Amino acid sequence: MPGILGIKLRIERENLGLTQENLAKAVGLSSEFISQLELGKRMPSLGSLKSIAEFLRKDVSYFIRERETAFEILVGQKTIDTRAKSQLKKFKKYCDDYLKLEEAVGRRLELAPAYSHISPDRLAIEERRRLGLGDSPIRNIFLLVELNGLRVYRQALSEECKISGIFIYFEIKEAAFALINRNLSVGEQVFVAAHEYYHYLKDRYTDPIIDNPDVFMEEYVSLYHPREKFAQIFARRFLMPPTKIKAIIEKDLRSNRLDFEDVVYLKRYFGVSTLAMIQALRELEYIDYAQYKEFQSLDDVAYEKTLFGKSTGVESVPKGKILPSDRFKSLAVLVSTAQKKV
Repeated sequence: MPGILGIKLRIERENLGLTQENLAKAVGLSSEFISQLELGKRMPSLGSLKSIAEFLRKDVSYFIRERETAFEILVGQKTIDTRAKSQLKKFKKYCDDYLKLEEAVGRRLELAPAYSHISPDRLAIEERRRLGLGDSPIRNIFLLVELNGLRVYRQALSEECKISGIFIYFEIKEAAFALINRNLSVGEQVFVAAHEYYHYLKDRYTDPIIDNPDVFMEEYVSLYHPREKFAQIFARRFLMPPTKIKAIIEKDLRSNRLDFEDVVYLKRYFGVSTLAMIQALRELEYIDYAQYKEFQSLDDVAYEKTLFGKSTGVESVPKGKILPSDRFKSLAVLVSTAQKKV
């Protein structure tokens, strides 16, 4: 609990642009004590916590409440219908089983830093630097985010569910999970994974987040919470660094006038969806709105097969099929082997 309280305190303080000294002076405590709280080395008295909570305009419960009811919050959202609730039971079981496997083998994932008071552009740059990625394409986003604390579960969801991705965080267990709809193309799944990774880095202490397909459309994202627009910007920058896009266009394609063949080439290089690629190119002004709408209407799968012999974006997904992560399967094998030896 001290660790959770400390992280939340730091995030709220930084969101207000305050130093530890500013906060300490405002609530009548020492800056050293605030530092100890944020590091999780001390617990405040109820009086001190009330003073801090009042100043930050938060309920005391925000800093100390348990979030084992995260799934109850998730399925209680108005956007979740009966069919979706039924399918999300598999997701809940996966989360429970995953944490039991980790406990059995003693291999818990460490959390990535929780960021606050930073733009999505800057966050993408900082996170790439922290991970030592340079501006190279990310070849396995699912493995990358999992090894950095965001456990990934890919499940085929019915179209009626209208769910592309979900982010959920269990505070007491300090464990984060992302559900990604396997009925999406591989490139779309990659983009959803990066989008949910932003929520993990920036929105960890909010309620569970459900991302429906409209969130990933530039025409509709502004209708949602601002964090969704920020997550979109982060995902594009994180997966397709502008410096690398520009370098490829200038050194290889050698033209500022891009055809759809160039778009397909670039999207294969970065391993993203065609939609994500043309969104990035439009943002960088390599294509205009008319081209953006034209490219959106084209059959990218057929184009890709014609140009390269096969498409990278199609994945065979049997109805209801789930895809546990490689790490989950590895842990399951370890537990199974250990049980056989007993």
